[in-house]
Amino acid sequence: LIPTTILLHLYYAPYTKVEESFNIQAIHDILAHGVPTTDVNEFLAARYDHVSFPGSVPRTFVGALLLSGLSRPWVQWLASSMQLQILVRAALGLINSFALLSFQGTVSDVWGKTAGIWFVLLQASQFHVMYYASRTLPNIFAFALSKRNAMSTKHLRLSLYLLTVAGVIFRSELAILISTLAVYQFLQHPPAHWPRYIASIAPAGLFGLVIGLAVTVPIDTFFWRAYPSPMWPEFSGFVYNTIEGHASEWGTSPWHYYFANALPRLLLNPLVPLLLLPAAFVTDRPSRALIIPSLGFVAIYSALPHKEWRFIMYIIPALTAAASAGATRIWSLRSKSLLHGLVNLALVASIVASFAASTALLAISSTNYPGGAALTRLQTLAAAAHPPGAVVAVHLDNLACQSGVTHFVEEAVPIPAAASLLNKGKSHAARKVGVAWSYDKTDDAEILLEPAFWQRFDYALMERPEKAIGKWAVLDTIYGFDGIKLLRPGEEDEDVVGKEEDGSMVARVKKAWRTVEEVGRKVTGGWWVGIRMEPKIRILKRLQ
Repeated sequence: LIPTTILLHLYYAPYTKVEESFNIQAIHDILAHGVPTTDVNEFLAARYDHVSFPGSVPRTFVGALLLSGLSRPWVQWLASSMQLQILVRAALGLINSFALLSFQGTVSDVWGKTAGIWFVLLQASQFHVMYYASRTLPNIFAFALSKRNAMSTKHLRLSLYLLTVAGVIFRSELAILISTLAVYQFLQHPPAHWPRYIASIAPAGLFGLVIGLAVTVPIDTFFWRAYPSPMWPEFSGFVYNTIEGHASEWGTSPWHYYFANALPRLLLNPLVPLLLLPAAFVTDRPSRALIIPSLGFVAIYSALPHKEWRFIMYIIPALTAAASAGATRIWSLRSKSLLHGLVNLALVASIVASFAASTALLAISSTNYPGGAALTRLQTLAAAAHPPGAVVAVHLDNLACQSGVTHFVEEAVPIPAAASLLNKGKSHAARKVGVAWSYDKTDDAEILLEPAFWQRFDYALMERPEKAIGKWAVLDTIYGFDGIKLLRPGEEDEDVVGKEEDGSMVARVKKAWRTVEEVGRKVTGGWWVGIRMEPKIRILKRLQ
């Protein structure tokens, strides 16, 4: 169920956002251009995206290199580079699903097979973990290595080793989780055993540190062209964001944000924090070994002003495992009394409701990538309007670049193999049989005010079409999510009808949502929650 759910979320939302861009562009560049062995600096400068767009801090290439290696053998079987983007993300999603299934095995070993079933149901019905498990964020790469049982000293050593490797390479905040896990287990031993406990777990952390540095420093020194100075991207990011405080430039949240907002959203099912976790905490010691370090990690991390839910997602499977133990305990008492039976009925209903809510969130989230949808739509429209070999120039505005446009999407035409993905020059022109696309991503305000600048383009993807100077025609409009509204019996959701072509991914999601709506309205007497849409990007064609 977990792998299937992750892949379904990927299928219905195949595009990416700007926060995923470093890794997805790096994967493209490795697959398209290969890894140079000679003239490294010149090769990378001419072909790799991160040289032109380095970002505020360097990021590691370790995850991109891993997924590129896993994906390359399958390229020959694909029909387009967009399919290759889906394949790359599917590889990451399956890695995380296998990590979760491995953790489920631990849950079954500790609390029994029934607990393992509850874990799968609770985890698969949580939207955020399933939706983001295939997204190329550093947190998601680290997520796969953070799913180990730490309920005993024996398992703690392996858990600390993997967490240290993940922290060194991908996300430095895992150092806090390592500390809370180690301290909790430390306090479970009498003082006389503390030296032996420290001696048993310290090598795991040190070994993880050495392995992590041995992996990330050579790889990233190479790709970031830092030689002879060593490059440790995650340490650079830690200094920039935490020590120097630049993370706060992205916004701040109150200290209680994680507990009051992020955790309830991540867990989704309200019975998890209100019933299942308290039941497990009170009655089960292994559950406390998961709950206390996890919440301790959140409490300490809450001291930092800049907060995002993905910074704490590593603890969700642990809390879900403890909730599964609580659900197993409650399920075992279902025949004891009428009250127990009603509680269990509510528990089952909460699982069904969570799956329904997760489906609704998927339908909404799939509309948050207007840039990718607009470029795919333009490629369909323009390919039929231009002869093979024609060079078509397109301007992409800031919203388009941040909401789904990647090099994979830019080259969404048939390819025989990874080598044919090669682009030449900074315009990223796709040189293949059929239309050759040339893309411009200029965002300099002064240049955009020059009429001559716009004469270069055949098409433009614009959030604000009035900024395109000259005569332009709107070929199509891509809509995106703009909130929800309550629909009365008999009232249709006109905002989302007929806005996309039938074959688009958004249209497929809406069709699935319509099926859910037909069933749901029968249950609610005709009342329903509709999705309100608004124009996000116009596809413009320049008129001669």
